[in-house]
Amino acid sequence: MDLIDYSSSIWSIVPPLLAIVLAIATRRVLISLSAGIVIGALMLAGFNPLNAFTYLAKNVAALVYADGEINSNMNIILFLLLLGVLTALLTVSGSNRAFAEWAQSKIRSRRGAKLLAACLVFVTFIDDYFHSLAVGAIARPVTDRFRVSRAKLAYILDSTAAPMCVMMPVSSWGAYIISLVGGLLVTYGITEYTPMGAFVAMSSMNFYAIFSLLMVFFVAYFSFDIGTMARHESLAMERSDDEEEAIDGVKGKVINLILPIVVLIITTVFMMLFTGYEALAADGKAFSILGAFENTTVGISLVFGSSCAVLVSTLLIIWERQVGVSEYFKSWWIGIKSMSGAIAILFFAWTINKVVGDAQTGKYLSSLVTGNIPVEFLPVLLFILGCLMAFSTGTSWGTFGIMLPIAAAMASNSAPELLLPCLSAVMAGAVCGDHCSPVSDTTILSSTGAKCNHIDHVTTQLPYAGAVAAATAIGYVVVGFSLSGLAGFIATGVSLALIVFIVKKR
Repeated sequence: MDLIDYSSSIWSIVPPLLAIVLAIATRRVLISLSAGIVIGALMLAGFNPLNAFTYLAKNVAALVYADGEINSNMNIILFLLLLGVLTALLTVSGSNRAFAEWAQSKIRSRRGAKLLAACLVFVTFIDDYFHSLAVGAIARPVTDRFRVSRAKLAYILDSTAAPMCVMMPVSSWGAYIISLVGGLLVTYGITEYTPMGAFVAMSSMNFYAIFSLLMVFFVAYFSFDIGTMARHESLAMERSDDEEEAIDGVKGKVINLILPIVVLIITTVFMMLFTGYEALAADGKAFSILGAFENTTVGISLVFGSSCAVLVSTLLIIWERQVGVSEYFKSWWIGIKSMSGAIAILFFAWTINKVVGDAQTGKYLSSLVTGNIPVEFLPVLLFILGCLMAFSTGTSWGTFGIMLPIAAAMASNSAPELLLPCLSAVMAGAVCGDHCSPVSDTTILSSTGAKCNHIDHVTTQLPYAGAVAAATAIGYVVVGFSLSGLAGFIATGVSLALIVFIVKKR
């Protein structure tokens, strides 16, 4: 079936815009995504209902099975199910309860509980999915005990996940970006940077990611609550003990929580290296850690790691003999059921991402910045465009794939000295738009990890993301005119400090 070409039409933004507006207005994510998907399919099919149905059926089926094999998306679904089971096992065995009680004896305040959740990113930075769900399961009993709102926990999870992953070369994000940048350097004959050197330089100019992380720690330490976050925090403070999440099961041991999580991290990293090694060997290339992470299979690695963690948790339960067989299998059903909402939203988000891709929303948005634009404004314009694209599509990785080659082409042809700042601006814009978008998978999983209402998370995070984005835009204007990453960093920091001061005064 031939699809209608909307690459040069403003109508290409209708499906994602409709879904986003409805999600915020109605707070019903699945209905809103459905509306965007149906309208987008009808537009692509020339408003022929039968063709639209055929198009959707084909693409939904492809999410599960395509090209003679199971889609890699199913690895993420299996990982979510296994992580749900692991969370339930840790609860029923009393491990979560033991950790919460241990944390209460060591952590004396709400500030400490929030800082614990924020600091765990330095352990779980290998993947944003893994971080949001694993840290949510670990930190949630502690933040509940100290009456930290679920919205605040979701904000901490979301605003540490992608910003850390996008700047770490030893992560699924870092490996993906390094591989993209390496290809761009070859395409444009740039030899003064290695892919790793370029990535490090780009990370140092990723002002949104850097200051988002700093903002999280500022908010956690000083309880800087703005917008609807202040209301959620106030309600959490009024919550009674019996309104906290029940931590059922016998009183377990802290080690029974720590050991499965450590196994999850170690085995996931090992499998990422192993699958990367296999890919390198298949191409006849020598093994290197960076090369392995560039070529790793993230989905399989996460499934392997979570399977090992579930196995270890099961063996510990058997060893302690504290949970009966029926209760053990019941916890599997509870864990699987707890992930059903997130999985449903992910399927809808993946579907609308396909619709948006076929509508060529990204190509249309990219065309908006071509023409007679002063080169000094290229970084900030690319940052804004990256924000819009990621916000509309709900994907940072898709924005990287579309926008990094465009940014490299624009900079190479008009201002080669701005190549790395322009690439950095795209990275920053993609993360920013991803943070703000209600159809982003990372945003969805952060809500899931915190067990927070999804739209509550989106609306409470927006003011913080908006403040950092405004300061970042000023920083990229300074970079464009000064050609200095340090000057842009200082400008972003000063701008954000002024924004925070103004908001605090009000």
